[in-house]
Amino acid sequence: MNILDSKAQWRAHMAAVHALPADYQKVYKLIQNYLFKAGVSRSQAATATALSTLLELFQAGAARQADVLAVTGDDVAAFADGLLQA
Repeated sequence: MNILDSKAQWRAHMAAVHALPADYQKVYKLIQNYLFKAGVSRSQAATATALSTLLELFQAGAARQADVLAVTGDDVAAFADGLLQA
């Protein structure tokens, strides 16, 4: 079961997103919107996996107190595409 299958899992996922620093939250939201739009041609499971991976990367970056662009790189769109291809 992926995070998009259960309302409780989705709420827990989003609670973890809201616990991130503000700059991480903003970039997460931008990437999330992109993944939902670009992920239409992909399976729901692939999109859910990409969102879970994104959250894990952002939590690790925030724990290291790294700038969000240090995690994603300067080209956030290319980073998001990479998530879908992983």
